[in-house]
Amino acid sequence: MSTTELIEVKPESEFEEGDRELVDVNGIEVGVLRVNGEFHAVQNRCLHDCGPVAEGQVSRKLVGEFVEPGKRVEKDYDDNEPIISCPWHGWSYDLETGEQLADDDIVLPTFDVVVEDGVVYVDGQQ
Repeated sequence: MSTTELIEVKPESEFEEGDRELVDVNGIEVGVLRVNGEFHAVQNRCLHDCGPVAEGQVSRKLVGEFVEPGKRVEKDYDDNEPIISCPWHGWSYDLETGEQLADDDIVLPTFDVVVEDGVVYVDGQQ
């Protein structure tokens, strides 16, 4: 049985849409973000060149559907799958899963976020 180790971030009422906070989780710098009303937490160290990924641009995931040979791929942005791009070289990760968009074998560590009694916490157990 594992125990939960909650690291306090700040009160939920002080966490506006688009806000980011950096916290130390067992020696790992983690960025906590509020995107579309949801909280996400990712390691703040890009797997490409160690850039501060949690400081990067958040956007919507571009998805495409191949219809048939000779036709253009139908593309659209998915509002339910936010991504974050490292400001150094643009490596992009799914905020929920941590998967790198170009290679899903590369996964940025993510952490669970818990809101208890009006306070935002990161679960230190991955």
